[in-house]
Amino acid sequence: MIRNFTVSDKAAFLDMCMDFYSGEGVDHTIPAAYAEKTFGILVHDNSPFCDAYVCERNGKIAGYVLLAITYSNEAGGEVVWIEELYTVSEARGTGVASELIDYVLDKYSTAARFRLEVTDENEGAVRLYRKKGFVPLKYNQMEILKNKQSMP
Repeated sequence: MIRNFTVSDKAAFLDMCMDFYSGEGVDHTIPAAYAEKTFGILVHDNSPFCDAYVCERNGKIAGYVLLAITYSNEAGGEVVWIEELYTVSEARGTGVASELIDYVLDKYSTAARFRLEVTDENEGAVRLYRKKGFVPLKYNQMEILKNKQSMP
């Protein structure tokens, strides 16, 4: 079952999010306060810029996907960024990530573009994303992170 997060999912989200940012799929950590703020936005603010879904298997949370929603002139419409895609360790390899991606692609079927980031070392994720139709971009991304001083 895939559903929206509820207030009662807070501890599970925070644990999964912090595990995500300490795993091989990401090259940096984030302060726990960022995850707390994101959860509050997801369950209380109904922001048009972010969305998230949790996947349950046998009554237990098996993973989640966090999305950032934007518009792109280049793409000619709405862009859905898969910001985070996480599967709990005991559910890895069971299709949870694939199911979450399929759900997002269907739910946002009118989006002009879907994007995500993946580290080269996360070979399993790269295989899954390619299988789902994602292709590598031919340019580097750059950023200015205004809160860099608060990153651990």
